[in-house]
Amino acid sequence: MNKQILTETIEQLFANGKGLLAMDESTATANKRFAAAGIPQTEEMRRRYREMIITTPGLSESIGGAILFDETIRQQTATGIPFIQVLQDAGIIPGIKVDQGTKPLAGFPGEKITEGLDGLRERLAEYKTLGARFAKWRAVITIDKNIPTEACIAANMQQLALYAALCQEADLVPMVEPEVLMTGDHTIGRCYDVTEKCLKQLFDQLYLFNVDIEAIILKPNMVIAGEAASQQNTVDEVAAATVNCLRASVPVAVPAIAFLSGGQTPEMAAAHLLSMHKNFRNQLPWILSFSFARAIQQPALDTWKGQEANVAAAQRLLYERAKLDAAAVSS
Repeated sequence: MNKQILTETIEQLFANGKGLLAMDESTATANKRFAAAGIPQTEEMRRRYREMIITTPGLSESIGGAILFDETIRQQTATGIPFIQVLQDAGIIPGIKVDQGTKPLAGFPGEKITEGLDGLRERLAEYKTLGARFAKWRAVITIDKNIPTEACIAANMQQLALYAALCQEADLVPMVEPEVLMTGDHTIGRCYDVTEKCLKQLFDQLYLFNVDIEAIILKPNMVIAGEAASQQNTVDEVAAATVNCLRASVPVAVPAIAFLSGGQTPEMAAAHLLSMHKNFRNQLPWILSFSFARAIQQPALDTWKGQEANVAAAQRLLYERAKLDAAAVSS
């Protein structure tokens, strides 16, 4: 592992208050969103959509890195320029999602385990030759009456650590994403407890597998009540719970934390991030930024609708949302 390469990549990703754009939706997820928007679910339409995103004028003012999917990292613009080159020419660092999705955890109804460790060393080597400089792996933790179980948390955090070790071996920055889902009717207090437990187990496993935590990016959920909860908290309450949970769980040696939006509206995700910086800036030992997908892209997708005539308007919305998120970090 060349630590200097990894730390320099992290510094560049988040320089000047920038964040990350997560455009790593799987084919199934992309098709689902296209279907909801009335867009044909074809590889060509996915390619056009991604080209619209990466060619957005001024995107690099707010975005330091973009997380790609396997299909995306191999695609080109209509004029034959590889997407990787477009991003690099714009000053945006390419990253790659390397997990292969979640499957039911055997013996534990309602819980998931992420797959993709088989052959990962070889895939990382290929992605590096294609131009990727960081990677991402997502674990999914569901809150319900009797879950998550200790076994589910332990299995997923160990997978994250094994993945991270392989990334650092390949000189790729590992982004570790232990996502506690917003689905359900749990309180913010329950989310806090589960998130804290997951993060503490994650760092136990990272230490166990000799992962250098000074050369990782953490991508956690915000601490927030379930979307079906009867009581929803204020922006400042969510910000306070999130910062307190991170301070109790994440070592100060971690260089950067980039939140997922987790189903929040674009406006709420930005508001929560802004509140954290305005109210707790002097209590944050790490870079605290964003790695949003829908919270940046959804307004643009709704405007684009698969029509070439709508590209410019959609790109303006994408640029504006990214600017608002970066402003939340810098305020």
